[in-house]
Amino acid sequence: FVLSFGDGWPLSTHLVGKLYLVVPRMLGMYVIMNPEGFKFSVCYLFYLRFVKVTQMHKTWPFEGKTSFGMSVFNLGNAIMGSGILGLAYAMANTGVILFLVLLTVVAVLSSYSIHLLLKSSGIVGIRAYEQLGYRAFGTPGKMAAGIAITLQNIGAMSSYLYIVKYEFPLVIQAFLKVDNEWYLNGNYLVIIVSVAVILPLALMKQLGYLGYTSGFSLSCMVFFLVSVIYKKFNIPCPFTDFNVNDTAIRLNVSAMDPGGEENPACIPKMVNLNSQTAYTIPILAFAFVCHPEVLPIYTELRKYKKMQHVANISIAVMYVMYFLAALFGYLTFYGNVEAELLHTYSRVNPYDTLILCVRVAVLTAVTLTVPIVLFPVRRAIQQMMFPNKTFYWPRHIAIALILLTFINLLVIFAPNILNIFGIIGATSAPCLIFIFPAVFYIRIVPKEEEPLRSVPKILAACFAGIGFLFMIMSLSFIIIDWTSGNSKASSGH
Repeated sequence: FVLSFGDGWPLSTHLVGKLYLVVPRMLGMYVIMNPEGFKFSVCYLFYLRFVKVTQMHKTWPFEGKTSFGMSVFNLGNAIMGSGILGLAYAMANTGVILFLVLLTVVAVLSSYSIHLLLKSSGIVGIRAYEQLGYRAFGTPGKMAAGIAITLQNIGAMSSYLYIVKYEFPLVIQAFLKVDNEWYLNGNYLVIIVSVAVILPLALMKQLGYLGYTSGFSLSCMVFFLVSVIYKKFNIPCPFTDFNVNDTAIRLNVSAMDPGGEENPACIPKMVNLNSQTAYTIPILAFAFVCHPEVLPIYTELRKYKKMQHVANISIAVMYVMYFLAALFGYLTFYGNVEAELLHTYSRVNPYDTLILCVRVAVLTAVTLTVPIVLFPVRRAIQQMMFPNKTFYWPRHIAIALILLTFINLLVIFAPNILNIFGIIGATSAPCLIFIFPAVFYIRIVPKEEEPLRSVPKILAACFAGIGFLFMIMSLSFIIIDWTSGNSKASSGH
């Protein structure tokens, strides 16, 4: 079996122990590129060169510098999106027990999905989602992964800046008690936040440097969670709606109503099936979206073998935070909880200082998440447009500037673009979470190691099927919303 070894020839574990004849491209010295940590033994026989792949090195060719803790912060920050604000509404439409079951299933599936990515990456020595696609399906696979990451993360960044655009002016107005000032214009605030906060962080050379800001971002969401728990014991049920002027129809109760606990509207439902229940499934399915960030974080992790532990801890922490935020948000308002939890608190008292501080914390958290989400997009663009180029500061900076400028223009001049990103998210998110990791795993793991009918590959195929199911459900609900004029379904991010 004769092979001509070219630069970066794709080696894999199934080559170990086999003997190959190397045909030089030219006379003289011939260099075998070995980017994936394989060990060779070379021998000569009658001027022919034979190479035997004897074993894989135990050391990884990438040299990560980011600590375990910082990696947990970065991945946790990537997971923690604005979707946490809608989980109480999801629980109201599923019930406590059903919500817990669904959230647990999604967390386990997300961890399994990351396992598939890491296993595929470990076999071929690649830590770029796009390159995994290339190894599995050639250029179409590479382009599909790159485009999905780009669209998914641009949609996520746009949604975060939409929150800044519409929430930040309200917070400033409530704190300062001012009207008609230039700094209450959401468009100006988006530009200021992008230039002063997001851009400097997005220009960092390595994702690991954002560990401290990610830790602070997660601290803001912990403050949000603690406030939600505190408000459960501070707001009576039923609550008095601040926006209703006629006291006779203020849910027929005062703020000090001692009989609220006996009200049927204040009894939590363990299982609840209604017309909105199906809409919560996509919300929960995409609650742990972090897969575009997994491999960049993997690349920079000092002890690469601990990446699955990083993922498991990040998912477990977010799982606990998600459940507690949903539970206490639901137990505060029960069936009256809105799709955006903080808006429900505004119905009680729009000038509540604690809730205003929580709004600031949430704004801070989503703002600091944007640079984390931008990194995989820049990497995807580099993989698609400059695949063989080394790091170059002008290109690194230019891509970040172009991306942020483009997203700012979308947020300022295209307020209805979120409808388009709803379709994109319903398509790209299932691909990145379920479909791509599964099909890449099936294609990349050698048949000699795991036949197609082996249990791991059958499970991976079923996992891809779940992804297609979620995609069909999400697209169906969005189309139903458009035809009915409502806006119920949304992604977890």
